[in-house]
Amino acid sequence: QVQVVESGGGLVQPGGSLRLSCALSGYIFSLNSMGWYRQAPGKQRELVASITTMRTTYTDSVKGRFAISGDNAKNTVYLQMNRLKPEDTAVYYCMAAGVRRDRSSLGSDYWGQGTQVTVSS
Repeated sequence: QVQVVESGGGLVQPGGSLRLSCALSGYIFSLNSMGWYRQAPGKQRELVASITTMRTTYTDSVKGRFAISGDNAKNTVYLQMNRLKPEDTAVYYCMAAGVRRDRSSLGSDYWGQGTQVTVSS
């Protein structure tokens, strides 16, 4: 069974930094991408950043402040968040997209349980 587990959330002051980790476990033949999403109270879940073997993408509000990276050997993706703002407060979710367990299987998406990030003085 594929599992996605996030860690690294917490409380930080405005202007501070946090690094989120997302570990993917279980056998995986291939996947399309991994991404970080966030959902603030009363708001829709939004894509923050994603990574494939070819490129990384970011939503405009985090460009220049957040950086997504991956460690293939550890099946882990990171989100380095710098110069955090109160509006970055949300539950952050990691998602592995298009995961295939073997060559013939269709791709499936797997979500983690989320980790809370709170930016407040």
